[in-house]
Amino acid sequence: MLSAVSRGLFSRSAGLGSVRCFSDLSSRFEAAQAKLNTLTEDPGNAAKLKIYGLFKQANQGPCNIPKPGGFNFVAKAKYDAWKGLGDMTQDQAKEEYIAYVAELAGAEEPAPAVAPEAGAATEGLDVSQENGVLTIRLNRPKKFNALTWPMYTAIGDALNAAAENPSVKVAVLTGTGKWYSSGNDLSNFTKNMPPGGPQEMASNAQKVLNDFCDAMIKFPKPLVAAVNGPAIGIPVTTLGLCDLVYCTDNATFKTPFVSLGQSPEGCSSFIFPRTFGFAKANEMLLTERQITAQEACDGGLVTRIFTEDRFRDEVDKVVKHMASLPPQSMRISKSLIRQEVTEKLLEVNKRECEVLRERWLSDECMTAIMNFLNRKK
Repeated sequence: MLSAVSRGLFSRSAGLGSVRCFSDLSSRFEAAQAKLNTLTEDPGNAAKLKIYGLFKQANQGPCNIPKPGGFNFVAKAKYDAWKGLGDMTQDQAKEEYIAYVAELAGAEEPAPAVAPEAGAATEGLDVSQENGVLTIRLNRPKKFNALTWPMYTAIGDALNAAAENPSVKVAVLTGTGKWYSSGNDLSNFTKNMPPGGPQEMASNAQKVLNDFCDAMIKFPKPLVAAVNGPAIGIPVTTLGLCDLVYCTDNATFKTPFVSLGQSPEGCSSFIFPRTFGFAKANEMLLTERQITAQEACDGGLVTRIFTEDRFRDEVDKVVKHMASLPPQSMRISKSLIRQEVTEKLLEVNKRECEVLRERWLSDECMTAIMNFLNRKK
């Protein structure tokens, strides 16, 4: 066949060049097909139809099949995508296919940028992403994963970045070691007092907490809490802002706000009465009664309980399954579920943080915190 080409319109050297070009185009076309299979984000139906039409045109040339009839809408859409390419040559279709896949892949390049700042790390917090799952892990096991102000900010920043990152399908909050979290690190109130004194400290803390809870409330994708052990304070109250909550069978839940001269946060003043009922919510928030994993599950705060030895594996199964589901459908479904309460939660969070600022500046709160810290010494 090559000799026929050389005896025809092309010289022998031109014929060899054409074979090399054909080989290069074919290899790039195959590479683009392989690249398409590595995309983590569903490109959407319009993109899929365009890819289908270009692929058929590249392999078979112009559309040569009859238009489907009846109510076969999918087949009609595919037919239109292919037929619409008209007399485009197979080589042109391959080039367009290659370019379009590169465009789709390029849109996913910024995916790793989910941390608060590129390359930045916050002490006591590990943020990672794998296979569509963003994991935010509290990592201060010697301090029972107590939360510092920088950790609050970094968690909120990570959620805000993930909300805009198409490669993140689901986010997971969890702890390291035996504890989920012992809550607010009370040294936040005693160390590094700003120049403006307690007033500035309280205002700064109010903003940090408000922004942190707002990020959870506004997060548009599934947010899963993997409670690997005991939880105290804000790690308990914010469970109501998560979409799914899984815990170990040895997890416990306590909200000791009153004994510290403080008041509820994490929208618990709104969510807990609607989850547990007012009587049980009052017992948690006013008498500070610690509840078990089973009580939390029976009350509706926890989705499911796993034994400690199976906990990580079972949670991984759930989040991996969620990451494999159509992301837009998940996002839209969550929006519908939350649409009646989102604005209310933002309003409640704002008010709770305002009240907390007042409490932090009160003599009662300052005395309670100092007494608590003195007991720990």
